[in-house]
Amino acid sequence: MLSTAQIVSGIGTAVGFSLSSLVVAQLSGSVTISGLAGTATVLGAALLALPTARTSGKGGRRAGLALAYGCALLGCVITVVAITVRSWPLLLGGLVLFGSASAGSLASRYSATDLSPPGHTARHLSWVVWAATIGSVAGPNLAEPAERLGRTLGLAPDTGPFALSLVAFAVALVVILAGLRPDPLLVARSLRPETPTEDKGGNGTLRTAWQALSQEPTATRALAAIAVSHTAMVSIMSMTPVHLGHGGASYSVIGIVLSLHIAGMYILSPVVGWLADRIGRVRVLVLGMALLLAAAVLAGGAGPHDVARVTTGLTLLGLGWSCGLISGSAMLSEAVRLEHRPAVQGMSDLLMNVCGAVGAVLAGVVVGTLSYGVLGAIVAVMVTVTGAWLALRPAHLASA
Repeated sequence: MLSTAQIVSGIGTAVGFSLSSLVVAQLSGSVTISGLAGTATVLGAALLALPTARTSGKGGRRAGLALAYGCALLGCVITVVAITVRSWPLLLGGLVLFGSASAGSLASRYSATDLSPPGHTARHLSWVVWAATIGSVAGPNLAEPAERLGRTLGLAPDTGPFALSLVAFAVALVVILAGLRPDPLLVARSLRPETPTEDKGGNGTLRTAWQALSQEPTATRALAAIAVSHTAMVSIMSMTPVHLGHGGASYSVIGIVLSLHIAGMYILSPVVGWLADRIGRVRVLVLGMALLLAAAVLAGGAGPHDVARVTTGLTLLGLGWSCGLISGSAMLSEAVRLEHRPAVQGMSDLLMNVCGAVGAVLAGVVVGTLSYGVLGAIVAVMVTVTGAWLALRPAHLASA
């Protein structure tokens, strides 16, 4: 059920996101304002991370995921209305709620770990991550057919893709509510009756998460690895189209480069999960940092006309991110007690999205004032330091 919801919601996210900046540009008449479309969706994912975790901690994974997809569905309604009345501020507000779908997608991977037997956490988590591949690839290709269908049905121009997203999120919501039974987190708690549930006031909050992390250095390392991996990936990925554009690359060429990057992010997820279970979480995290380093060197050192080198770098960038997300998420889940997991996992997703948003903004500043090569060098230093920190862990963390 988790994989099914992931596929359907992935289609909804991709089809809407692929046109969001373009529609904002058309309504506002400003390319600068159009950049706020991506910021709005990332902000939405960050804002819903803790409420989703809090709700999961109180009522189970089904309740948390239902909240995320329900908010995304409401966001689609607002975006359709905003486009119909030609209001770009209202559209940005709708896109914030639209980003809730990403919060649900991220939370889904943790749901897969609640009942994982020892030694299988990473591979179970990886299959849910892998399911996002289908939606991410299929979604953008459905934007044009959805727009044509929307016009046929009498919808306002440019609303068709968001109407399709609405349907997709509605299906995902139904799948979660009807199919995620029994609830994996509640079942896991019932199998450990001696484990107390989180207190009503602290459930899913930053305070609860920080208290849990202060007791578990392994979880802190996992959290840092996830944040660094995501920051490195978003920073380079977000500025690659601009870099290639300076060399005169067409939209189709840029699209192919980004498609291979997305393939690197998701398509080998099951392999990464199996490897993390087989050789250990920390080793795969260090491998991920090495891949991110190679990506930063290759892409950052490539000229705007060297499409092949940039493509290789972006593919490795996606694979390094996959290692960081899957191995780090498995390590984080296993390091904290069951009653603290929703709070810590929610904070992980919040930190991940905030770091990604900040990384994208700073990357734009670096490339605008210095160069794409300098951005690659900064990312290379960041992942090298993180990789060394992970590799030189204390002996008692060696088995992680």
